[in-house]
Amino acid sequence: MSESTDITRITVDGKEIILVGTAHISAQSVEIVVRTIENEAPDTVCVELDEPRFRAIRDEVNWQELNLVQIIRNKQTTFLVARLGLMAFQKRMSLYTGVKPGQEMLEATHTAERMGAELSLVDRDIQKTLLRAWRLTPFWKRSSLGAVLLAGMFQKSEVDESELESLREEHNINEILDELGGTLPDMKRVLVDERDLYMAHKIRSAPGTKIVAVVGAAHKPGIIRNWAAETTDAQVDAIDFVPDRGAFSKVLPWILPLIVIGLFVGGFFFGDPENFKRAAIAWVVANGTLAALGAALAFGHPLTIITAFFAAPITSLNPTIGAGMVTALVQTLIAAPTVRDMERVGDDVVNWRGVWSNRLSRILLVFVFSNIGSSLGTFVSFNWLIDLL
Repeated sequence: MSESTDITRITVDGKEIILVGTAHISAQSVEIVVRTIENEAPDTVCVELDEPRFRAIRDEVNWQELNLVQIIRNKQTTFLVARLGLMAFQKRMSLYTGVKPGQEMLEATHTAERMGAELSLVDRDIQKTLLRAWRLTPFWKRSSLGAVLLAGMFQKSEVDESELESLREEHNINEILDELGGTLPDMKRVLVDERDLYMAHKIRSAPGTKIVAVVGAAHKPGIIRNWAAETTDAQVDAIDFVPDRGAFSKVLPWILPLIVIGLFVGGFFFGDPENFKRAAIAWVVANGTLAALGAALAFGHPLTIITAFFAAPITSLNPTIGAGMVTALVQTLIAAPTVRDMERVGDDVVNWRGVWSNRLSRILLVFVFSNIGSSLGTFVSFNWLIDLL
């Protein structure tokens, strides 16, 4: 029996499950979640969280504990950039509604504790999900994924409760998911379909005879479908791992450097000396200048900009290290983030001025822009490298 567009009751394996579909920045969703748990007094409350996200919303990130040098050396800077990008998007959306993203999940955990209900985290580990999404998306479609995510990060459309309510309606959700499935089917399968299956199984397996499950509205239809299909442990195990990188993904980063090195070696031994000289100069100037320009656009320290010029021509030939890794490390050592930068980064990244003025986010801009500049330099210099043939 359906009580509203947000709440659905269903009986599975002799258990009464009250499924609550939410919008993650909706004040109304927060109220519905708290009221439902209080009124139903369930044995277990299931929430669309995994352990890392649960810790993140319960204990806000302490950026002062961030070891930036270690992150750069461990090649985790890209993940930090993505993390701050997502934070910027979430902060911007929460300004329009006055509700922090995931607030309904947080209130669900608090209400479960207050009511003496058991709490069950039913979502798949976020790192597994993201790595599966990346590795199972064909290489040629990853640029589309990046474009979609980038557009979302800087989307500034205001939303209100009436629009959020319409987003929770099933026919609107289906339209959005169909559009995503048509554009990025592999991404939709990993981010939505697999998690629907995973959460359906975990909710059905939760202890007790009465369960309130709080999930994003987009997952509600899929979870109900998976209950009807009686998901098995084997199906869950099949999607609860990170696939190895494919052979193509392992080889690809080496292809371009090996081609460039091969051209230089061939040009040195068999080509015209003047052509070789021009190609070598073009390689250094194009890579170095554009990487340095990227560091300058990020308002990098002058020494960081100089480092970008000299590092890019070398790092472009070594896929294990990028120009951005070197420049970000230099920027960190020369202009380390202050305590104020660490404390305010979450607020500063909401607007462009804050992104460039905060020392922590500026380091990440240096990383991104230096890499982009170096990559552009590699392609620009190819006109001269071809002459070596």
